[in-house]
Amino acid sequence: MEERFGGDDLDTSVWFPFYLSHWSSRAESAATYSVSDGELRLSIPPSQGLWCPDRHEEPLRVSALQTGAFSGPVGSTVGQQPFAPGLTVREEQPPFWGYTPTYGRFEARLRGVVTERSMVAFWLSGIEDRPERSGEICVMEVFGSAPHDIGMGVHAFRDPALREDFETPWLDLDVADFHLYGVDWRPGRVTFSVDGQVVRVVHQAPDYPMQLMLGVFDFPARGGDEGAVPELVVTHVTGDQLQQL
Repeated sequence: MEERFGGDDLDTSVWFPFYLSHWSSRAESAATYSVSDGELRLSIPPSQGLWCPDRHEEPLRVSALQTGAFSGPVGSTVGQQPFAPGLTVREEQPPFWGYTPTYGRFEARLRGVVTERSMVAFWLSGIEDRPERSGEICVMEVFGSAPHDIGMGVHAFRDPALREDFETPWLDLDVADFHLYGVDWRPGRVTFSVDGQVVRVVHQAPDYPMQLMLGVFDFPARGGDEGAVPELVVTHVTGDQLQQL
């Protein structure tokens, strides 16, 4: 992958501009975004509605992209990233595999405009064609309430071969400035870096295809300025994969 956001719109053969739409719908999960001057801008304007308001316990608004998607039929429990027990599919999503590598080096140059109630993130998520292929590599996540704590690590979720290993090291950087967040994902090891400097090494790794995900999230119940517009700005995403689905 060599995504430089050149043109004036997304390459929809690679990017799916909806967030887990099988639990809601494409209409209700569509990202607010623009592409121009070599930048992707994901944002959440005040007019944007809640995501899954009757299902997600904490009120949430989100604009996110992913490079893979699929679900079972309406009414089934088959779907990526179930966030509560017993969830059923509301809108079936046909398989979409825009970019689903297994192992490699992946980087994104980005900056975040975050308030005390919002966050930005870049992560790799198992495609979950089987429930156990659900592990996650969080390359970075940053909350505006703790802007120097850069979350990174491995989440096990429904993968019995993985264990939780996630930390939020304090880094002397400004998330409002562009930084290069990277991960080197190899069999049995994941190495996390910021601006080319290794920050963490985790001695375990998912061993199946994963999709890339970029997102900005807003949690209205946490207070703060209702008129603020959280934003994630990305200049490029690169991937040097070893295998692809």
